[in-house]
Amino acid sequence: MAPVLSRYERYLQLQRDLSANTVRAYLGDVRSFLTFVAPSPEAADELAESSPNTLDDFDLSLPQLRGWLADLARHGEARASLARRTSAIRQFFTWASNEGLIDTNPALRLSTPKRDSRLPTVLREGEIETLLQQAEREAADGEPLAIRDHAIFELIYAAGLRVGEVTELTTTSLDASRAVLRVVGKGNKTRMVPIGRPAVTALERWSAVRGELAAPGSDRLFVGARGGRLDPRTIRAALHRLSARAGVRDVAPHGLRHSAATHVLDGGADLRTVQELLGHSSLSTTQRYTHVTQEKLRAAFNQAHPRA
Repeated sequence: MAPVLSRYERYLQLQRDLSANTVRAYLGDVRSFLTFVAPSPEAADELAESSPNTLDDFDLSLPQLRGWLADLARHGEARASLARRTSAIRQFFTWASNEGLIDTNPALRLSTPKRDSRLPTVLREGEIETLLQQAEREAADGEPLAIRDHAIFELIYAAGLRVGEVTELTTTSLDASRAVLRVVGKGNKTRMVPIGRPAVTALERWSAVRGELAAPGSDRLFVGARGGRLDPRTIRAALHRLSARAGVRDVAPHGLRHSAATHVLDGGADLRTVQELLGHSSLSTTQRYTHVTQEKLRAAFNQAHPRA
């Protein structure tokens, strides 16, 4: 299946002009499905050699698609992830049909799993302050990785960034004089996001020591311990450890993004502003955060109003 995936990768990159992270995610979803329907790993290797540009030997039926999603669900896959995988596999089958690789498109009848209705995890403003103060204290020792992590967490909260967007930032992404960050988000869409003085200061401290870690010629703003590309999993693990040391509720990078959106709404910003800040393509996605503020309003009403 490798030649087919290579063709699909070129299509995503050249014709869809998707970001590197999105391409990797789409290819991973398609590879997961094709591996599921292959008779065996050995058979998949043989098929790749004998039928390098077709999918004829794979069982690409609707029951198999549903079985793949059911198998993922049994292994704990979240509904939001299942919905994303469903969208990705639909796009792959549409492409394969247009390319003449399949005769019929079974994904047309594949329903999208309903997303969880759970509200996003949000830290209180005081918890965010405690968390970032802990990161700043640890960075004061001058250790480059601690300085890097402090800058990353300040930036995620300041700009409401996705963790994948953080790893794609370059040394030219920040305009420190205007306190503005250029972010390349989903679909390779670029947005300009304002950030506050604490984030700018943390970034300036990181820039002063970045050369101690970065490999020669690297243009990535944030790098790994060995100077190469920074893995999003490294950021997640570092934030989980920091949460424990700071004594606040455990939070993932996306939790910082959720918290930023909620706090901006609480401060009086309108939905369109938050949509632009987060880089949401649909306002309905941003509207999730109004549920959080409404829950807080309801709690305050019940506690304070004499006729609640």
